[in-house]
Amino acid sequence: MKSSDAPLTAAMARHEIQLPDDQVERLARYCRALWDWNTKLNLTRHTDYEKFVGRDLVDSLVFAEQLAECEKVLDLGTGGGVPGVVLAILRPDLDVSLCDSVGKKARAVADIVAQLGLDIPVHAENVQLVLERWRGDTLVARAVARLHKILTWLKPHWGSFNRLLVMKGPAWIEERGEARHLGTLKGLCLRKLATSPLAGTESESVLLQITRRHE
Repeated sequence: MKSSDAPLTAAMARHEIQLPDDQVERLARYCRALWDWNTKLNLTRHTDYEKFVGRDLVDSLVFAEQLAECEKVLDLGTGGGVPGVVLAILRPDLDVSLCDSVGKKARAVADIVAQLGLDIPVHAENVQLVLERWRGDTLVARAVARLHKILTWLKPHWGSFNRLLVMKGPAWIEERGEARHLGTLKGLCLRKLATSPLAGTESESVLLQITRRHE
């Protein structure tokens, strides 16, 4: 392992995370590329290894644990590439694509992907347009929008994928209530799949799975 990867390894050790050396090396390269872009474009607030591990890597590992082998995954509103790029590093068996409607962010993450030598398509458009042609297993979303808004975007497109995995914070119960009140959860089934500590707080992140309800 390179000495330049030591700060990441130390942060991972504090969170009791162990990964193969090649994944650590690629994650460190990802961080450096992301933070370099972040000086020009606001992609992340997690600009040190402790925040990256405590928030981004921990959340991505929770997503990774819930994905079956070789799933085809689309990261909705990828921003700087979490969880999509991190998932592609942690789970090279996955078929990952990214989308972001903000063209500047999509171009930045496409450059990061190219620097890492990863084969990940990046779509610089709304998820609704991507889902007119993309077909796969799972959509993943983190820090994109309120649940009601995401479900409104996806409503006409449930034939394109099997489920949505969305990471939420403590407000998820309020967001679930709003989505039920506004009718965007009608015909859908929501399950809490996993939780993880929200670093630096007394709260936790919650991974929700949303699927079509089968009568």
